[in-house]
Amino acid sequence: MHYVTVLGAGRIGRCIAELLSQRRDWHISLADRDEAALSQVSESIRCTKLDVSDPVALDAALAGQDAVISACQFFDNPQIAQAALRHGTSYFDLTEDVSTTNHVRKLSQSARRGQVFVPQCGLAPGYVGILGADVAAHFDTLETLKLRVGALPQMPNNAMLYNLTWSTEGLINEYCNLCDAIKDGKPTKVLPLEGLERFILDGARYEAFNTSGGLGTLSETLAGKVNDLTYKTIRYPGHRDLMDFLVHDLKLGEAGPRRELLMRIIEEAVPVTEQDVVVVLVSATGRKRGKFVQHSEHRRILAGSWWRPDWSGIQITTASSACAVLDLHFLGRLLRGDKDRGFVAQEEIALDHFMLSPYAAPFRAPVTQHNPGSA
Repeated sequence: MHYVTVLGAGRIGRCIAELLSQRRDWHISLADRDEAALSQVSESIRCTKLDVSDPVALDAALAGQDAVISACQFFDNPQIAQAALRHGTSYFDLTEDVSTTNHVRKLSQSARRGQVFVPQCGLAPGYVGILGADVAAHFDTLETLKLRVGALPQMPNNAMLYNLTWSTEGLINEYCNLCDAIKDGKPTKVLPLEGLERFILDGARYEAFNTSGGLGTLSETLAGKVNDLTYKTIRYPGHRDLMDFLVHDLKLGEAGPRRELLMRIIEEAVPVTEQDVVVVLVSATGRKRGKFVQHSEHRRILAGSWWRPDWSGIQITTASSACAVLDLHFLGRLLRGDKDRGFVAQEEIALDHFMLSPYAAPFRAPVTQHNPGSA
């Protein structure tokens, strides 16, 4: 029996707990300070009211747990990771925040044998890094690697051509913080909302531009191994210009009260939708057996297409990726070689192992329903 605690009963945390609870050999607990959020999950899941900022209560929640998955805000994760370290509990999170990941990596140096620290277990960073590293590994020499990801409304009807599908604070961080990239073989920083490009995929028109956090640690891993590496967020054409007006022309991207105002404006003026579609595109160029070639991988996941009809595409993809990585940990497939503890980057996870997990079903093609509880 594996004992797992999921912290945070928001849209993603509830999905993770619901998926994991289908495993008969896993004991799942879900904790949050919001009792109303906890009331929305299945009765089979043990729910606890918990404020993760209370170190005593957090210690009590993690005592005796084999793993913890944080679906909390990025600023909550350092103390959660510290508590996990104290209890020998393996740690997983969904953060795209670079400083949080660096803090977790430092803590992981004191991990116990068999204890892992695996941040960035969502979609981007997360699955896209696993896929990107696998595509890159099939080249003899790698010239470019492009990672493009977007969670988009299926039926946009406002000037922004956008609806909220996940954390507003995370969205604003992506649009305002410096972005990792590799240029001429060296890690660098590029400006958010820059690098605009347009393309057509499956007959639909998209744009993509630099955003922060989606690469995770991939830019460190591939430094010196690829000439150019970029991560960009996919949107419908025209969205970027409107966000650039808000962030730069009106200076609402500046840290402090202005950025808080931007968050309030977006949350009050841009509606949330569950009817979204997640688009993933990874494309690489380089040499194979002496020839200059390009290879691309494309995934498209619709809301309601997996697990439950009321789950959005971003819920499905983020929760499925996190659950698959946890599954690999309990199968002993995260730590490779002579490594027996510590930090695991997403790109260290073998794609073929990841895809064998029943939780990875939404990322497979052709699309067929599969219930992880039957595995």
